[in-house]
Amino acid sequence: MGVGKGRTARALAAKSGRYTVDTDDLIETMVKMKIRNIFAEHGESYFRELEQRTANWLRHNVKNTIVSTGGGFFKVKKLRKAGKVVYLHSSIDGILQAIREHPNAKKKIKKRPLLQDLDQARALFVQRLPLYRKVADLEVSVENREIDAIADELCVLIKKG
Repeated sequence: MGVGKGRTARALAAKSGRYTVDTDDLIETMVKMKIRNIFAEHGESYFRELEQRTANWLRHNVKNTIVSTGGGFFKVKKLRKAGKVVYLHSSIDGILQAIREHPNAKKKIKKRPLLQDLDQARALFVQRLPLYRKVADLEVSVENREIDAIADELCVLIKKG
């Protein structure tokens, strides 16, 4: 969460000529609700069910496309069957700094239900870090880097693997 997955996906799509889709956008379109409202009205477990439905749809219907996911998407079943999994890594402090420095910082923080309690967000980061690394085919450090440089590195890494 907050590492620039969407911006990186768009930059990578521009460089590779592929399409990109965002799973949070797909979910919001599917249920006609914002993510924060899904969490508020139905809870995290319902949202995770929606992520699994989205993953299943992507796996069966989408090919040669860059997919940007939410921070908890790594939990979906058969994730690797959808394609190469890339983990964009930043420290928790780097993530918080990037969000705070964003021109729409208040909107970015409000949009992320799991960032409402910073102690809880830090604990979640520590808990998820080894899980992200376990599921990822590739890991790229994004902290204090320009999006184009990250996309360039991904282009090289994806061609190799």
